[in-house]
Amino acid sequence: MNAKSANLGLVALAVGLVLGCWLLGSSLVTSRTADRFVTVKGLAEREVSADTALWPLQFVSTNDDLDVALKDSEQNREAIMAFLAKRGIGIGQVEIQSLEVTDVLANPYRSGPATSRFIIRQSLLVRSDDPALIKAASQDVGDLVSAGVVLTSDRGPAGTPTYLFSRLNEFKPDMIAEATAHARQSAQQFAQDSGSRLGRIRRANQGVFVILPGDPAPGMTQASQINKTVRVVATIEYNLND
Repeated sequence: MNAKSANLGLVALAVGLVLGCWLLGSSLVTSRTADRFVTVKGLAEREVSADTALWPLQFVSTNDDLDVALKDSEQNREAIMAFLAKRGIGIGQVEIQSLEVTDVLANPYRSGPATSRFIIRQSLLVRSDDPALIKAASQDVGDLVSAGVVLTSDRGPAGTPTYLFSRLNEFKPDMIAEATAHARQSAQQFAQDSGSRLGRIRRANQGVFVILPGDPAPGMTQASQINKTVRVVATIEYNLND
């Protein structure tokens, strides 16, 4: 190989190295530009009211004589039905959930003397699409206690209604749109502050709808309140362009 050919080879090699470096640098810039994005969250809330009320009423009668205990239990049930009717709650809104008779002496694990041999538990469930009516009636539950009805509960305080909201699907489309709009506003502001242009959505998560108590006091649950707050938080990633 002569000197001229060797020089041409070196020039070609140098040009190739320069071109390769330029292409690599261009690729890195493009990759970094594509990776520029911002993650934002958008919030939407609605104040709603329960549309269904469930009011469990469980009562107990005890006696050493089964017939007497059964008669007392029936009188208690009649007293409850009269109490409900007086407050505008019809018989069609009440259903019997259970009737349980326990013979204490039949329990092989019993210890100590039994004060009453038979225990009769009855459970009624009041179901209404007028939560305000149920709430007003539940405020007078002390009248049942004064009448000799012994109320019990397997969960929480006796005679406490549960308030349900079942129309969530009606609110979902508008709330998702609102949460997305709020997220975009935040992303637009970030892009403006950083000297960038807001690009397309890179990734999106509409979030989970949650129902919260209208009065978020410690220990309060949304099921115990008629007024509630529906909330959704959307998380969206936007590309940022130069």
